[in-house]
Amino acid sequence: MTGFEPPADWRRITTIDAHTAGEPLRVITGGYPELSGETILAKRRFAREHHDDLRRALMLEPRGHADMYGCVPTAPVTPDGDVGVLFLHNEGYSTMCGHGIIGLVKVGLEAGLFRAANDPEVRIDTPAGRVTATAHRDGAGRVAKVSFRNVPSFLLERDLELEVEGLGRVVCDVGYGGAFYAYVDAAALDLELVPERFAELVDAGMRIKRRVMETYAIEHPDGDPDLNFLYGTILVRRLDGPVHSRNVCVFADGEVDRSPTGTGVSGRAAVHHARGELALGETITIESLIGTTFDVAAVEATRVGSLDAIVPEVTGAAHVTGQHEFLIDPDDPLRAGVLLR
Repeated sequence: MTGFEPPADWRRITTIDAHTAGEPLRVITGGYPELSGETILAKRRFAREHHDDLRRALMLEPRGHADMYGCVPTAPVTPDGDVGVLFLHNEGYSTMCGHGIIGLVKVGLEAGLFRAANDPEVRIDTPAGRVTATAHRDGAGRVAKVSFRNVPSFLLERDLELEVEGLGRVVCDVGYGGAFYAYVDAAALDLELVPERFAELVDAGMRIKRRVMETYAIEHPDGDPDLNFLYGTILVRRLDGPVHSRNVCVFADGEVDRSPTGTGVSGRAAVHHARGELALGETITIESLIGTTFDVAAVEATRVGSLDAIVPEVTGAAHVTGQHEFLIDPDDPLRAGVLLR
């Protein structure tokens, strides 16, 4: 498209694309409207009500795909914050995203999208609350890894029993790591967590997600009502060796996380700690469907409302894949995107 100058009424949006442990992150760097609201949750509501066409245009085909993920960096909403962030996917807007935090810190610091007052510490305002990340640089000054301390995470419901069509009796834990997930033992359902069974994993994950939503009222004990929804299902299989386990997160409208899922492993750390399986200060390595890993530790005990909770710390790596200028023709009948599943 060298030399192409679009008409004045076309919208231009620039992005830097990256992946964190295989999961895409499209960081919107220009052309996105200002978002009204004094909190990130308020900005999230404003984006959903006024600019959802742009989410669809950038996440879905023909510019994205059904498993695309993105974020909008914003001005911080707290006096000591360095940056705010809004997360986007095929269905809507996440409340928190661990792989997105890792990718945002990588892209944001290396591209100069924001400055951190206490670099290498980055204080990030998310819809779920404050997340504090640390950039680990290599000898050339590039961000090689990122660790972040997540919002307080907890086990909400232990051993919830369900009858799920096509799966029979399913037992799950409902946990929170910035979003709520149903955690299920994949072996109990005779599910192998391998790419070849991708479609089967999506089907099982969505069946479980829908059934939990139908039968169980999720309520954050000390948070905004906008947090009170089940984001996805995480299928877990324990492993022998240095890698503790493999998990697969099926979220939003059938998206599958290629990474181990930052909020997901945060919730898992809380569940394992509540069950006496993970001590404070202990770190475990969790593997994704494609073999990439995050490390997660339970670093601090706390409370959320009446519930015991932990502060988890997650570590992973992101890599930049490209930079783009997207054009939206107002006469294009598919300007708001197409979702095929």
